[in-house]
Amino acid sequence: MKLLRRPARADSAGTLREHRVVWQAASLLLAYPDDEHRARLATVDELIALLPHEAAAPLVTSIRALREQSDLDAATAYVETFDLRRRTTLLLTYWTDGDTRNRGAAILRFADTYRASGARPPGDESADHLAVVLEFAATVDPDSGGRLLAANRTAIDMLHEQLSDSGSPYAGVLGAVADTLPPAGELERRRARELALSGPPAEAVGLQPFTLTVPPRRDQSTRRSEGAQ
Repeated sequence: MKLLRRPARADSAGTLREHRVVWQAASLLLAYPDDEHRARLATVDELIALLPHEAAAPLVTSIRALREQSDLDAATAYVETFDLRRRTTLLLTYWTDGDTRNRGAAILRFADTYRASGARPPGDESADHLAVVLEFAATVDPDSGGRLLAANRTAIDMLHEQLSDSGSPYAGVLGAVADTLPPAGELERRRARELALSGPPAEAVGLQPFTLTVPPRRDQSTRRSEGAQ
């Protein structure tokens, strides 16, 4: 993540500090398991130590499961989970705009939020990638970043549900993030029910086939997303 960081203003509440720690830990855990994977897990251990037990528990569950995987298995599972399955994509605008013409403008709104906070949108990852949003909220602007996360609460809840149902080690990561957000209202709950039944919106006319923008730091052979389910 190559965001230009500005000095963060002092947090007035311990809760916000805890949320920022959770967001940073989650961002690291949602990165593709490349050569720095084990080092990131060690960093997350240090971050978890700063959290109260309740906030740390879902992250502890995830990090234990990830440590049990070999590096090859971790990389394979990551690609299969987040790059080849539509219902577990980390690209937040896909949940709100799907395969429609509106998605480009939705991604631009994320980038504009970064710029408004003095940060340069990443050039090698999509601005709506959850790991990017989490790092922005944790290290650049917790207010604007927190609002982005809250605005995409439905997507985060759906991801959590899908990952929990499949027994993914990443379920705890999404659960920890969801716990930092305001409770879902009736509108969010209704939207989640609709997504569970029909999936993200689609618009077939004049569109290119669905293609994920995946994080960098991986072999080119794993970057293909054709055949997304």
